[in-house]
Amino acid sequence: MDRKERVTMDCRTMPEANCSLTISGTEDEVLEVAEPHAINKHGYKKDAGLREQLRSSLKRESLTR
Repeated sequence: MDRKERVTMDCRTMPEANCSLTISGTEDEVLEVAEPHAINKHGYKKDAGLREQLRSSLKRESLTR
């Protein structure tokens, strides 16, 4: 990953989630926080597909300098 690139996960984009949380950082950082959030706040089950499901909802950002 380019060090100027980060990803964002925004719960507001999930139709079933009544949540306003947005998480930004590297892909690994966001997934580390998003997975327990999805489990504890939204009732998802921890399984092999959860991280991939979360990963597919990430939006990439690029900072220009």
